[in-house]
Amino acid sequence: MPAEKRFTIGQFAKLHGVNKKTLMWYDQVGLLKPAAVSDNGYRYYTYSQSALLETILMLRELNVSIAEIAVFLRVRSAASLEALLADKGAELDETISHLKAVRAVVEEKRRTLAAIQSLDLSAFSIVEKTELHYLAAVPISPGLPLEREIELVVAEAEKHRLRRLHDATYGAMLPAERLYQGDFDGYSALFIELPRPARRKGLHVQPKGKYLRAYCKGDWDKLPGRYREILAYAGAQGLSFCGCAYEKGINEAVIASRDDYITQIEIPLRCT
Repeated sequence: MPAEKRFTIGQFAKLHGVNKKTLMWYDQVGLLKPAAVSDNGYRYYTYSQSALLETILMLRELNVSIAEIAVFLRVRSAASLEALLADKGAELDETISHLKAVRAVVEEKRRTLAAIQSLDLSAFSIVEKTELHYLAAVPISPGLPLEREIELVVAEAEKHRLRRLHDATYGAMLPAERLYQGDFDGYSALFIELPRPARRKGLHVQPKGKYLRAYCKGDWDKLPGRYREILAYAGAQGLSFCGCAYEKGINEAVIASRDDYITQIEIPLRCT
């Protein structure tokens, strides 16, 4: 039987779409040794090593560490590879889910920023929400220090496995009954809107239906005056509210002063 054809390191690298430094590194860390090394130090590989290299490349593409690959190679079998791929496949599914959620947040922010440029901040509008929104609500009480509120929000974000705070939308909830009482500081909760909740148990559900939407420009001390205007408008239009007013900032990323801050307010309308 003729000897198996040998490839130079350059030929073998080209065959598999990698560079020579990658093969030299795999040799150095013990993942893939050349089939032969000549007296002058040239490395040679054989075609029968291709399957092993492709397996290593696949695992590296799945972010399997060099150490994990080395362990697998010491006990290489169909069962060990299947277990490794199952584990990395689960991680990949989680990453894909996360990226889809981030994509949804990015698109929502793009739409919001595009709309901001032509917003009439003094106007009121009736909008229809056709999907449920799932909120991780953090109850708050009067006098709770801001630092403690932030701690609670961060803990809630970690509980729902948010990788970054910008992966979700944040806001506050003000019960409609407190609006009617003139208690414009009577917030009941802070919330995190989860783009793709892994579980829904224990989450506050922002319902579908018609909402009155309004905006308030400026720091939060402007909100009570804006709520008075909202109540006056609703009264003149024969509208009544239920549930909670949902507040969220929509332009934090593009302002240098709190005077330019825009709060979006949405309050569910009572069905008549």
